[in-house]
Amino acid sequence: MESILEKMQIITTHIMADFDALACMVAAKKLYPQAHLVFPGAQEKKVRDYLKESPFALEFLSSSQIDPLEVELMVLVDTKLKERIGDLAKVVEVGQAKIHIYDHHPAHPQDIEGDLEVVDEVGAAATLLVEIFKKRNIPLSPEEATLLALGIYEDTGSFTFNSTTPRDLEAAAHLLGCGADLNFVSDYVKRDLTAEQVELLNEMIQNTQIHTIHGVDVAITTISRERYVGDLAILAHKLKDMENLNVLFVLARMDDRITVIARSRIEAVDVGAIVEEFGGGGHSTAASAVVKDLTLIQVKDKLLELLKEHLVVAKRAKDIMTTPPISVSPQVSIQEAERTMVRFNINSLLVMDRGELLGIITRQTVEKAIYHRLHEAPVQDYMTTDIHTVSPDTSLEELEEIMLEKGQRMVPVVKGDKVVGVVTRGELLRTLYRDLSIKPKPLRIGGREPFVKNVKVLMKDRLPRDLWDVVQQAGKVAEKLGYNVFLVGGFVRDLLLRVPNLDLDLVVEGDGLRYADALAQTLGGRANKHERFKTAVVVLPDGKKIDVATARMEYYEKPGALPEVREGSIKRDLYRRDFTINAMAIKLNRPEAFTLIDYFGGQKDLKEKVIRVIHNLSFVEDPTRAFRAVRFEQRYGFKIGGQTERLIKQAVKQGLLNRVSGVRLYSELRQMLSEKEPLRMVERMEKLGLLPFIHPQLRLTHEIRQLFVRVDEVLAWYELLFMEEKAASWIVYMAALFKDLPTREVKGLSKKLAIPKRYARVLIEAHEKTPHAVRILSAGKLDPSQVYRLFKPLALETILYTMAYSTKEGVKKDVSLYLTHLRKVKTALSGKDLVDMGLEPGPIFSKILNAILVARLRGEVSSREEEIELVREMIKMEEREAIS
Repeated sequence: MESILEKMQIITTHIMADFDALACMVAAKKLYPQAHLVFPGAQEKKVRDYLKESPFALEFLSSSQIDPLEVELMVLVDTKLKERIGDLAKVVEVGQAKIHIYDHHPAHPQDIEGDLEVVDEVGAAATLLVEIFKKRNIPLSPEEATLLALGIYEDTGSFTFNSTTPRDLEAAAHLLGCGADLNFVSDYVKRDLTAEQVELLNEMIQNTQIHTIHGVDVAITTISRERYVGDLAILAHKLKDMENLNVLFVLARMDDRITVIARSRIEAVDVGAIVEEFGGGGHSTAASAVVKDLTLIQVKDKLLELLKEHLVVAKRAKDIMTTPPISVSPQVSIQEAERTMVRFNINSLLVMDRGELLGIITRQTVEKAIYHRLHEAPVQDYMTTDIHTVSPDTSLEELEEIMLEKGQRMVPVVKGDKVVGVVTRGELLRTLYRDLSIKPKPLRIGGREPFVKNVKVLMKDRLPRDLWDVVQQAGKVAEKLGYNVFLVGGFVRDLLLRVPNLDLDLVVEGDGLRYADALAQTLGGRANKHERFKTAVVVLPDGKKIDVATARMEYYEKPGALPEVREGSIKRDLYRRDFTINAMAIKLNRPEAFTLIDYFGGQKDLKEKVIRVIHNLSFVEDPTRAFRAVRFEQRYGFKIGGQTERLIKQAVKQGLLNRVSGVRLYSELRQMLSEKEPLRMVERMEKLGLLPFIHPQLRLTHEIRQLFVRVDEVLAWYELLFMEEKAASWIVYMAALFKDLPTREVKGLSKKLAIPKRYARVLIEAHEKTPHAVRILSAGKLDPSQVYRLFKPLALETILYTMAYSTKEGVKKDVSLYLTHLRKVKTALSGKDLVDMGLEPGPIFSKILNAILVARLRGEVSSREEEIELVREMIKMEEREAIS
């Protein structure tokens, strides 16, 4: 059939349009008024019912009316999967049309790439369109607001689905303000089931079978109908809620295809990832697919195989053991054994002689020996020699039996003749507790998040292509060397928070330096190595840097000191970190590539928006963590946990921060003042009693608070000028913070903090010169040349501080005049030009050039010719004065 238009724009969605899809199509029409609405397939029954009585004069085309060669723009809403747009996929294949995408589904390997993409994981795609209208102040009629609200309410299950976000609620609130009719929404969202649907639901209940797979109960139900029955997703939700099912798969044969509807209450079962294998998509908690060319039995068999692959396999000793094991030789004294236990925060030690396991000595035994004054006795005299060992493949049940029946608190894991790790009673209990969280429950109850989950799709979606390639290569290099490699730190935290962060930190279980060399060679870069700490920086050809470290454990000889480092495992490496949200890792090599490792509940704390330390001696070992707690709390809008805040106050009370070096204090303070809202950082530091550790006289007065606010305004103003010279904003805030300190104290503090000379000069200059500059500018009107002379010697940051320091408009105008105009003023003539005019070089050159600059600044001359004329007049004047 011939196309409707020779060149056209179209708005389309997925092949089974629901209310979210329809609402997005209508909304997109407001953004693309010339575009045609095209349904690529059918609509759900309730959508068809709505369209019959729709208040909109809508005209829809079918995909058969569209010539892919004549489409210049295709707008996709509520989908980005090529398989889900039917025949309109040809538009993508032709490759002539621009593609704009508005979608809320997770990334998928088969996603269409758009020229414009508005994609984020919210509860409904309609939310993204509402946010655009709100930001652009685009008005919505009550009818439009009602339809968009209908889309949001449907896709979020009236805000009860796990995929619902605060943004969905905010969007709904905005629509309500635009006149959305919730009674109308309720009529469609909560319509009673038809007789046919009731019959179908009853059949689904009767056909439901529970399959226990790796300890997880999965409900699978099957139905068959010769024709299509609408609203299957609603029936799936009703079945899940009625029967309190944690995981449900509905397999429905209708017409010549199988529809798969999947729902999950537990994150251990990511139904989105499973349904992807059928060519479908969705979220981790809700997904669907349409399968052709397979029978119902084949689909069910394939589903069961996929579930076995995707669900977490029962753990064994090798999965939870700590490596490498900490040991002492048999001749080591009881006293030294105690020091080793304290240093590494462990309760038992292996006793080994040249690789041979002799026994175990426990903290209880050591403490009793010390009580009896046996400090110098060798551990071999009191170690336990009747010990049980296990292999790496030993089940957790066997481990539990050994610990309970034999009373052995730590079990060595032996492979061949080599001790490769240990399993402690604490780790076994934690693992067994975590495993309970993925067993079926009548209702999903809050608690610790699953131990691992795969984040491959999320990473691929968030990383630029070149960096994604680097990450994949990093895993492959580790596989070749037989190492495990992990992404750690801030990148992992910000990935889960969906905050941009492209700084890659890798930790290697193995020789980190050897790995760095191999990675640099693979990527065509170079490795800068630090032998002492077993760390390296891999510099890529484009200048990007990747930090590489050997998995390590740390101990502190005294509070506030830099740590001593020893090789360790990823678990021990993460244990040494500051907060739970920073102590997660992503494994990059197979097996279990791209699984998230979370030993300490970091995911839970991210969800609860809490900053928590990993252990109670955290601030004793490193008091600067108190400053970092404030920084992360304020940056992300989190809250320092109650116990963590008490530990900070205890560290303050004990004066532990007095032992922190000035260099480390400077580093923390600079980072805090470089954050988006430095005043909030300083206010929180004051509340926690941290400011006196920077300087005893440091106080946050009302005047300094107001000065911070003015610094905010000045820096924002300067940034909007888009000047070539950028200001170091943090030093301006630091000058404001130190405003009330005497000059000698500022100078002393600069030395104590070891502030780099360039910034120390600015800090002292701002403290000394700003009050003087403000007095001069306030005394009377200066001409432009005087303003120029006043500010010319000063650093940019000092000038900006001066603008914020004064509350007088006249002073601010003078600073503005200098920064926007006067500082750029230059003379057209140079010393060479004066020579060409016949003048003899000498002191008069400086006098003449200065006079030209003053005339330029005052607007008395504006061209090269006028400058030459001015020079001639000055020469004549000099000659007349010489004659007289």
